[in-house]
Amino acid sequence: MAEPLDDPGRLDALIRTGLGAAADPMFDRFASIVQRTLGVPVALVSLVDDIRQVFPGAYGLALPWQQRRQTPLSHSFCQHVVTSGETLVVTDARTDPRVAGNLAITDLGVVGYAGIPLTDGDGMVLGSLCAIDTAPRQWTAGELDLLADLAATCSDSLRLRIATQTARGNEHAASAAFDRSQLLLRASVALARANTLAEVVGAVRTLVTGTMDPDYVGVSLLDADHQVHLQSGDSLPKRVADRWRRYPQTARTPSALAADTGLPILLPDLAAVAEQAPDAAATFAEMGWQSGASVPLPGPHGPIGALTFVWKDRYPLGAAEQAVLAALAGYVGQALQRVDYLYSREQVATLLQRAMLSDLPDAAPFELAARYVPAARGEHVGGDWYDAVRLEDGHLALVVGDVTGHDMLAAARMGQLRSMLRAFIVDRHEPPSALLRRLDAAMQVLGDPTPTTAVLAYVRPETTGFRLQWANAGHPSPVLLEADGTVSPLTGRDMLLGLRQRTTRNNYSRPLPPGSTVLFYTDGLIETRTDALDDRKLQLHGVLTGLAGASLPDLLDEILARLAGDRHEDDVALLALRSPGD
Repeated sequence: MAEPLDDPGRLDALIRTGLGAAADPMFDRFASIVQRTLGVPVALVSLVDDIRQVFPGAYGLALPWQQRRQTPLSHSFCQHVVTSGETLVVTDARTDPRVAGNLAITDLGVVGYAGIPLTDGDGMVLGSLCAIDTAPRQWTAGELDLLADLAATCSDSLRLRIATQTARGNEHAASAAFDRSQLLLRASVALARANTLAEVVGAVRTLVTGTMDPDYVGVSLLDADHQVHLQSGDSLPKRVADRWRRYPQTARTPSALAADTGLPILLPDLAAVAEQAPDAAATFAEMGWQSGASVPLPGPHGPIGALTFVWKDRYPLGAAEQAVLAALAGYVGQALQRVDYLYSREQVATLLQRAMLSDLPDAAPFELAARYVPAARGEHVGGDWYDAVRLEDGHLALVVGDVTGHDMLAAARMGQLRSMLRAFIVDRHEPPSALLRRLDAAMQVLGDPTPTTAVLAYVRPETTGFRLQWANAGHPSPVLLEADGTVSPLTGRDMLLGLRQRTTRNNYSRPLPPGSTVLFYTDGLIETRTDALDDRKLQLHGVLTGLAGASLPDLLDEILARLAGDRHEDDVALLALRSPGD
C-alpha cells in the first residue's frame, strides 16, 4: 500500500520494528541470500523514513557506506518503491528517467537495480529488499520471482519484529517472541546452508525442537501430476510412511489442503481434524496426535508443497506463532528452490564435464587408464582435464592440464584450450615445448590468458625401446614407477600458460624401462589446506611403490582412495601409461 514518506502510521511502524542504521544478523542474512541467489555485488534490506534510508541488512556495500548503514534520500532508489508501492526494476540507472541524476549512481555505483516492497501487517510499504549491480543488467523473470519470494519472507520477519516490539510490555510475551525471533534467525542460517532435500528436512526438525516441540514435523512436495510426495517419512513408522508416501493433491489431509489452497490449515483439536482433514483422522488416532497445523511452502508460481506440525496435546496457535510458521515456511520454500536449482546445475555440470573428457584411444602396445573425480562440493565441474591422442608411426601424445577456477566458466575455457592443443598436436609435428608455446600465443591473441598449467608428453619408439619426451608449463611433475617399484619424479618445469608472451620453454626426455608406469595428475591429488605439499608428494610416492604390479585401473582407484578420499577439496584428473614388458 503506497503511502507518503511522512505518513504518521508508516513512520510509527518503522519505529516499532526497532531497526535503524545498525547491522541486524537476521536481515544481514537476507541480504547475503539475495547476493548469493542472484549473483549481484550488492544486496540491501532498506527501510525508508521521511529523511533517510537505513540498511539493517547489507552485503557488499563499499566503505564508508558499510559502516554508516544509511544514506540521505538523495541517494535512495528505494524511496520510489515506497511511494509507488510497487516493484522498481532498473536496467541502467544512468539512462532511466525515473532515477537518472540520483547521487547513488555516482557515489555508490548503482547502475542495475531491482527492489521489491517490504510491508507491515497492514500492507504499508516500509522499505525495499533490493539487488544492485554496478553494471547494466537485464533482470530475468526468474530472478524477480526469487527476489519477490525473499521479500515476502523478509516482510514476515519485519512483522514479527513489530509484534515483538509491541509485546515488550508483557515479559512472558516478550520472552516468547524473542524465542521465536531466535528460531527464525537460526532458521535463516541453517536453511541457507542446506544443499540437499534431506538437509532441509533435518534442519527444520532440529530448529523447532525445544521451541514449539511438535511430535512430528512433515515436509511434503507437489509434483507435476498433482501428487503429494512425503519427504519426511523416515521419522514415522514404516506402515504410516508407506501409507502417505504419495497421494493425490485432492485428498483432505493437512498437507494436501495447505498446498492446494495456499492457505494455512489450523487444527487446534481432533474436532477440527475430523471437520477439515477427515482423510488424516485415522492416522491422528493411530499416532496419538491431538492437533496440527500445515502451512504452504511458497514457490515462484504458487505453493510447491506444505510444512506440517502435529502435537500430542491440543495446541491452538496464536497470531505470533502463525507468523513464525509462515516465515519458517518461507525459509523452507526458498531452501527447497535452491536445492532444486543446485541439483539442476549439478546435472548440467555433470553432462558438460562428461562431454569434455576424452575417450582414451587404442594405445597398443601401451596400456592407458584415466580417472576424473570432481571436488566434494556439489558442482561436478572444473578446469582439470586429461587427453590422449594416437599419432602416426606409433607415436602417442598425452596431456594433463588445469585451468584456474572451479566453475562452468573454467570448464568452458578448459574445453577451448583442450581443442586448440588437440589441433596443434595433430597438425604440427613439433616438440612438446613448441606446441605449448603455440597454445600460449593463441591464448594471448584471443584475449583469454587464463592462468593454466599443463604437461604435454610424447611417447616415441626408438631402437632399444621407447622414450618419453615432455614439456611442463607449471604443472605438478609426473611420476615414473618402474616395474621393480622404484619411483622417481619427471622433473623439469617452465612457467605456466597465460602469464606472458614469448616464454622460453624446454623439452625433457627419458627412456621408459619395460613395464614401467608414468602417472600424470593434477594438483587436487596432493594439495590440501592442512598438509605440507612435500609431505603429500612423498605420500604419493609411497603409495605408488606398492602398486607396481597392479593393473592400471586398480592403481588409479587405489591412489584416489588413499590420497583423495571422500572429501577432497579440488578436482582430480589422473592419466596413467604403462610401457610393454620385456
